[in-house]
Amino acid sequence: MNLAQYLKPTLEPIAAWFRNFGIPEPIIHWGHPLMMGIVVFAMGTSVGISGWRGRLIDNSDAAVESKSLHRKLAPWMFLFILMGSTGGLLSLVMQNQPILESRHFWTGSVAITLLGSNAIISLTKFGGNKSSLRTVHAYLGSAALGVLFLHAIFGFNLGISL
Repeated sequence: MNLAQYLKPTLEPIAAWFRNFGIPEPIIHWGHPLMMGIVVFAMGTSVGISGWRGRLIDNSDAAVESKSLHRKLAPWMFLFILMGSTGGLLSLVMQNQPILESRHFWTGSVAITLLGSNAIISLTKFGGNKSSLRTVHAYLGSAALGVLFLHAIFGFNLGISL
């Protein structure tokens, strides 16, 4: 049994529970993209800019403020993306669509892997404040945001194809 064959019947009772609320189809269909679009574009952009700003600006007070903002927002963004991935899978199950097959799913999985790797780097305090790990963290985060922007395009294409 592959993962999709296991997940779909596992998620179906939850999807059935949500179906009982009588949620309008447009919300089931476009709710995930709307909410995740806000997370990716608004929150993701803020996290990325504050992280890079903290690295690049010369004003130490402003750099500390940017790093602090980055440190506060990034974990929330990661949590919302993890929760949103579950919501996206549930949305597909509620619509009786295949799961784990689209480019949207795979780019989301890559983004979560990159962000998870970045979280681990951060939780180690950058290996004892090693500048090389801070640089890896910055570029991994930027790559994750790039993948998330591509993910949004694939998601929009998936949404209009269903």
